[in-house]
Amino acid sequence: MNTMRKLSHYNAVFLILLSWIVSGCAAHQTHDPFEKINRGVFAFNDGVDKIILKPIAETYKAVVPEPVDNGVTNFFSNLNDIGVVVNDLLQLKFKQALSDTGRFFLNTTAGLVGFIDVGTELGLSKHNEDFGQTLGFWGVKKGPYLVLPFFGPSSGRDIVGFGTDLLFDPTFYYAASITSGTGQAVFAGGAIKSIDTRADLLGAERILQTAALDKYLYIREAYLARRKYLVHDGNPPEEEDLFDDEDLFEEEDLFEEEEEDLFDDEAINDKIAVPKNEEKD
Repeated sequence: MNTMRKLSHYNAVFLILLSWIVSGCAAHQTHDPFEKINRGVFAFNDGVDKIILKPIAETYKAVVPEPVDNGVTNFFSNLNDIGVVVNDLLQLKFKQALSDTGRFFLNTTAGLVGFIDVGTELGLSKHNEDFGQTLGFWGVKKGPYLVLPFFGPSSGRDIVGFGTDLLFDPTFYYAASITSGTGQAVFAGGAIKSIDTRADLLGAERILQTAALDKYLYIREAYLARRKYLVHDGNPPEEEDLFDDEDLFEEEDLFEEEEEDLFDDEAINDKIAVPKNEEKD
């Protein structure tokens, strides 16, 4: 138990140092032309979350049994697999598309409409693909960082991706008429999904509160890093170092050469040699 507490302490210290580095350096590295507007929307979203969504999520977490909570998460994850398969195909990931298709049908049937994640138990892992990643796969730049009311972090590319992904969501077509019983059920399901997602993030929020000196910068950099990671399938291109190691070593070699010249015995003797006295007549 003491060991776990020490590890938690060290993790907290590490996260604080990491957030300090991110908050201090990222502001100069990330181009955020709409930062003033984004911060305003971020403050609005944060206020809505504190007043409405977070209290509901905390109550949901306290009341709903963990197996039911996991089942709800699995159900919406299973619906998401439809869009994942479409984006697999659009990114030419045919083998992954076959795996995700099998996962969807397996979870929908044997997994009781997705409430039980049978696919993962049988080795069919969950993948995360969306149309924003598809655009990135085909070379579309991410565009400016944006914070959307109620939806949170996004980018120019991901806004287009989000709108397109709605077309791959089967519930979107049933939500066209909010007055119908089906439409109201779909909206109720969307509300449950939002609450379930927020409840799953309660633990991460505690880490954020501990680590982030500037929540806006911390979330912005985390979001952009994650999207880059997903677009490149976990193998993003390396950033160019601020200090090139080779150049640094070349400069060190230059100093070493200067030092060698400075302490060269022959060079010193040449500089301080006293001319021989000429012979007297």
